[in-house]
Formats: sequence, structure tokens, C-alpha cells
Amino acid sequence: MRLRQWQDDGLRRFLGTNRDFLVVATPGAGKTAFALLAAQAMMDRGEIGWISTVVPTDHLKGQWASAADRLGIKLNPAFTNKRKKTAPDYDGVVTTYQSVAADPQVWAHMADQPGRPCLVILDEVHHAGDADHLTWGPALFTAFNNAHRRLMLSGTPFRTDAKPIPFLRYNEERCVIPDINYDYGMALQDQEVVRPVVFPALDGEARWRLASEHAMAKKLSETDPGTISHALSAALDPEKEWIPSALRRANDELSLIRQDTSDIGGLVLATNQKHARAYAEILQKITGEPATIATSDRPRASKNISDFTSGSSRWIVAVQMVAEGVDIPRLGVIVYATRTRTELFFRQVVGRCIRRRRDDDDLCARVFIPTIQSLLAPAARIEMTVQHVLRDEENRVRAHHVASRGDNNGENTDPSAAPRVEVIGSSQAVHQYTINSGEAFGEPVLLQARRLGQEAGLPASAEPSAIVRFMRLTGARIGDGKPWPAVKEQTLVEKKKELRIVINRKVGHLAALTRQPHRTIHRRLHDAFREANIEQATVETLNERLILLDNWIHGVK
Repeated sequence: MRLRQWQDDGLRRFLGTNRDFLVVATPGAGKTAFALLAAQAMMDRGEIGWISTVVPTDHLKGQWASAADRLGIKLNPAFTNKRKKTAPDYDGVVTTYQSVAADPQVWAHMADQPGRPCLVILDEVHHAGDADHLTWGPALFTAFNNAHRRLMLSGTPFRTDAKPIPFLRYNEERCVIPDINYDYGMALQDQEVVRPVVFPALDGEARWRLASEHAMAKKLSETDPGTISHALSAALDPEKEWIPSALRRANDELSLIRQDTSDIGGLVLATNQKHARAYAEILQKITGEPATIATSDRPRASKNISDFTSGSSRWIVAVQMVAEGVDIPRLGVIVYATRTRTELFFRQVVGRCIRRRRDDDDLCARVFIPTIQSLLAPAARIEMTVQHVLRDEENRVRAHHVASRGDNNGENTDPSAAPRVEVIGSSQAVHQYTINSGEAFGEPVLLQARRLGQEAGLPASAEPSAIVRFMRLTGARIGDGKPWPAVKEQTLVEKKKELRIVINRKVGHLAALTRQPHRTIHRRLHDAFREANIEQATVETLNERLILLDNWIHGVK
């Protein structure tokens, strides 16, 4: 195996010390290969006799075991806590953080066998600091405190706002101190490690209402911390217009790429399992072929990911199972359709499509995002160093705690504490611009660049924003002054139609609760606003009808 420069440097540093060692390297840089080569070197030197590898998900267990086998290292991915021991012809086991936390004493016994020094590999170790898994950190200390060596890996820089993760070093700002740091910006400069990535930004109007309030409408690009979450709920609703049109746009781009590389696939990252299934149905209608679904409620989820990885089908839809660590080198397009908006999670998702497959892989990956500031900003600084990311994350956390209307940034909170959002509708997605290396390129310029690229005989998959940048270097002028596409405004007829649909739904709900006929409830509404029928209702009185219906429903409950 030909080592990359960072791997060669890191291996010499790791083998030259006896302390705990942390590697922070961008997805696609070769962290797994680095860890296995380190283990192989230690076994050859007689320093260790056993390897315990801990990963975030069950799917990654098989991925690690397969990668190890290619180097002649035999890891058992099927080991369970109940078995206590494994066959002696294995060199080690692969398990999950959840399994270690369930019974750390099993792993402590395995890591402290006389005459069999143990190397512990903790993959994506930042998960042990997640607020949702506060027991994982103490369990790791109990399980592996007496191990011979510990090697920690992470694909993203990270902080800790909960309890510190065992075996890691921190600075005064609670940021980890890596022994090796190889981020996306460094890898991109090396040219042979990762693909470049651009971010087509899709705008659109989202429409929603909160209980006892009038309907609201905002463009995604005009949202603020108090409205981002509600607007995304409307835009990502599979029954409205925005997400189906966004998926059509992404599939069109995937089709162009597949003209040059026929097996390139796409990933849609959904907020929840219900949305994932609905998005898969939309994609099947668009493409005429089934989309793979990988969600934790499906027994075959891991098998589905493996089949997609080795196949040539177009789309896979997931919630979080493909967000981090899962290796699908043929991914070239991602649709970021989840409400989770922390920068580190966003970077993890981007990491799924930047892995180069071979030396002649010149694909530019595309990640389609909504035009909201919490995604536009990290997209613009994706090539920044780890230190910049951590500093920006620190500022974001501070601002979040100070903000009076704080947006929860897509993280889990108590649902009972937040007002219920009622989705009304959304417009079609409009491609305003693409972000490339921090710069926004408008749709009119991109269309012109694509046409010029085709006339020059460039591949269909050539990224228009890259063509614009190249033409600038040659001194060519591009841009015809055409206006950027505008989000279509609703007509009065369309506004009233949407509100009437919501009214009818609430009338049906109230009728089910009170056993009143629908027409009786409608008549009460007409009388309340002195309107002969709903055709006489204005937008104002339609909104007031909704508020009155909310009160009636609340009174019955």
C-alpha cells in the first residue's frame, strides 16, 4: 500500500511514542487504513497481540473487518457481550460504543489479558462526547484504561460541551488537541486525496402557521434564527412543492454526471424515517427505478447500504446511517434535506461524497442545500482549517446561549416546550447560485458556462462554476447581465386555496371529536364572520377561521 504523506508522518509519530494518540483527518483521507497499518506494524514488532476496535454503528463493524482482512488482520465483527470470548484464530474484534457501554467489564477483561497486549482503536471518537450518550465516556475509561495502547480517530474537528472524553487532551477552550491533523483544505491542496465539492443553493418560499396565529410566508434565504426551523419544516415536507422540485433538480445533475461515469450515485439525507420513505417514493416517480432506503427501523439497512455501495443504482435515502463513517466512494451528489444544521454534522455529510476512487477521478461533487445561513456559511468555508472551524463553532455556541429567541440548530429538545408548527405549503425550489470555494456563482452565469463548456467539448459532468473560474484565469469575460431567477410569488387565488385546505382539515378533525356534521361546523364559521359562504372570505378572515377552529378543538380536548 502506497502511503500518503500524512499517513507516513503520522505512522512514524505513532510508533515513536507510547502515549494515547489522536488522528483528526478529513473523510476520504485514509484514517481506517492508517489505523490498520499501525496495528499491523505493532503486531509485526511483537508489541501487541490483540486489537479491540470500537465504531459508532453496526454497519461499520463489517466495513472495518473487511478492510482489516485485506491487510491480513482477522477481526471478528459478530462478537457480542454475552459470548465473553471469541475464537483464538482472530486477531481481535470490532464492536460499537453502545455495546461497550452496555457491559464495560467484558471489554476491560479482554483488553487486559496477561501476555496479550491490546491496542484499542476508537473510531469517530467524538461520539463519546455527545450529550445523548453521556454514559459512553465513563464506560470507555472502565473498559480500556488498562489497555496497552489507544489510537483515536475522528473525521471532524470537535469540542466537548459535556464531560471530557477519556484519553484525549484538551486546550483551554475545550477543543481537542490532535497528534495528527489533516483537514479537507490540506487534502484538497494535495490534489490526489479528495474531490472538490460545490454547493448548489436552492431558495423557495415556505408557508406555515403556529397555533392561534395567522399564516406566515418567508423565502428560505430571508429566514432568521426564529423562523429557520419552521421554514425548513415546510420546505422539507414531502407533500408540498419544494422538496420534490429539489429532488428533480438534483437528479438532473446526477444524470449529467452519469453520462461520463455511469455508476455515480446520489444520497438524500432526510430528517426522519417517514420523510425518508416519502422521498424514496418521489425519486422512484422521477427516475422510474426504486431508491434504496437505509434507516434504522429496517432490518436489512446495513445490507442495503452494502448493495448500493457495490451496485450502480441512482439514489440512496437515509436519516443518519450514511451521515458518517460509511464508505460509499461512488457517491457524487448529496441532497441535504435534514433539519440538523450544526457545522460539524454538515461537514460529516459532505465527507460522504469527496472520496476519490482512483487517480483519474476528476469528478466535482455536488451538495444541494437550502439557502439558509446556517448552511451557507459552513459551505462557504468548507476548505478552512480545523482551527477556523472550531473558532466559528465556539462563537456559534456562545451566540446560541445569548440569543433570546434561540434557534435550536436542529438539535434534539423537549418537543412539549416548542409551539406546534402547522405546515401550509411551499413553492418550487429555485436554484439561485452555486457556492464554489467560498464564492457564489449565479444561475445565469452558470447556464452560460455550461453552454460554452459543451461547445468546447468538455464532459457533460463538468461543473459550470469551475468553468467560470477557469475562464477568469484565461482573461475571458463571462456573464450577460441576466437577472437571477426569482421565487414565484403566490397569487391571491393560490393563497386562499391553501388556507381553505387547512380549514377543511381542521373541520374534519373537529367533526371527528364532536360528531357534528361538517356542514354544521362550516355554517358556524360563516355566521361567526358574517359571510354567506367561504367564497366571500378574505385572506384575513380565512386566517381568523383557523384561529377560531383551534380554539374550538382545544375546548373539546
